[in-house]
Amino acid sequence: MGARWEEQFRRLKEELEENFSGAANAGRPMVLDGGIDWKAIAMSPREMDFIEARHAAARDIALAFGVPPMLLGIPGDNTYANMAEANRALWRQTLVPLVVRVAQELSLWLGPAFDGAQVVPDFDEVEALAEDRAALWARVGGADFLSDAEKREMVGVSPT
Repeated sequence: MGARWEEQFRRLKEELEENFSGAANAGRPMVLDGGIDWKAIAMSPREMDFIEARHAAARDIALAFGVPPMLLGIPGDNTYANMAEANRALWRQTLVPLVVRVAQELSLWLGPAFDGAQVVPDFDEVEALAEDRAALWARVGGADFLSDAEKREMVGVSPT
């Protein structure tokens, strides 16, 4: 039985090389005998189109919500230099404005019940914004023409 199997394997290998490899033979039907069945090891064009359609849908949804598609791991969407830059863009362009709007609405809603209290978001602990924060402190610290109170106000600290 072993010699017969080896002969079948050799014959099948030769047939594959002669009749089914290369661009000219792409898509030709293959008839297998001896109880051998074919297992695809690559995706068909239809499967690849389906996956690309899913990526396109995910990309569109991410863009609609202001999320860089790179953060979702969608291939081909590396428009930022690296993940840190994409993460910083998510925070600056999407999350910070959203949180500020929610805080403003909460202040309008809750303020009258709490003597005009304001809900103010604190982004100091957001790692993605640390580089921006350090640059702001450096610019304000180097502005010798500003008073200490003005500098404190510019960085969001109470002047008193």
